[in-house]
Amino acid sequence: MMKKILKYSLIALVWIGLWQLIAMAVGHELLFPAPWAVIVRLGELVITLDFYKTIGLSLLRIVAGIAIGVVIGALGGMLTAFSKLARDFFAPALAVIKSTPVVSFIFLIVLWISRDVAPLIIAAMIVTPVVWANAETGFLNTDKALLEMANVYKMSRASKIKHIYLPSIASYFFASLRASLGMAWKAGIAAEVLLVPVISIGKMISDAKIYFETVDLFAWTVVVIILSVVIEKLMVVLFSALANKVFPTLKGGEKID
Repeated sequence: MMKKILKYSLIALVWIGLWQLIAMAVGHELLFPAPWAVIVRLGELVITLDFYKTIGLSLLRIVAGIAIGVVIGALGGMLTAFSKLARDFFAPALAVIKSTPVVSFIFLIVLWISRDVAPLIIAAMIVTPVVWANAETGFLNTDKALLEMANVYKMSRASKIKHIYLPSIASYFFASLRASLGMAWKAGIAAEVLLVPVISIGKMISDAKIYFETVDLFAWTVVVIILSVVIEKLMVVLFSALANKVFPTLKGGEKID
């Protein structure tokens, strides 16, 4: 444990050192602030109530969108895995979502709904097709021998889903989470920056850009990066705990990570 902490501490110090060297080479805080200036600003932010209100509302919007995207993607993947008609019907919509630039959706969505809700919708749209595709693949790749055995023993549909299908899609599902969570968070923050909800991280970043407060821009960017890592870890842990409770072991008795 100590070796791991030491290793990552040294890596962090090297990157901070490179950051400091670049700041010294640029020689102007307005263009590229030094690490210490950003750290001091972060210290000033974290002792204010507005800081936690801001990140709390941004987290609420975007995490809610991620959760909605996971649910829609998982249910949609199951539907299209068992119905070719449904697969053909939803294929164009999923292709449009995956291929259309996020910024286009941001500006279209704000025409129809509140700018405070738009980041939630954008996060859901990023997660949904990734989870959908992986869930569908997991269901389609379920071991046919296990399904034949289940039919021989006349297992109910609910038992098949719990004991055969869910363990089969587990690895695909968690791969989709790891692939989409970071993208959804960044897309949600980008939507906030463009749409500027009244209380949001995106508004703070936008204000810092407008008023040339580069130190604030760097400080809030660091906050976004830290929250991205934390969200990914927490969401994976949460869904892992839930999955391990529903079906304690995967094939070969291996726990979900």
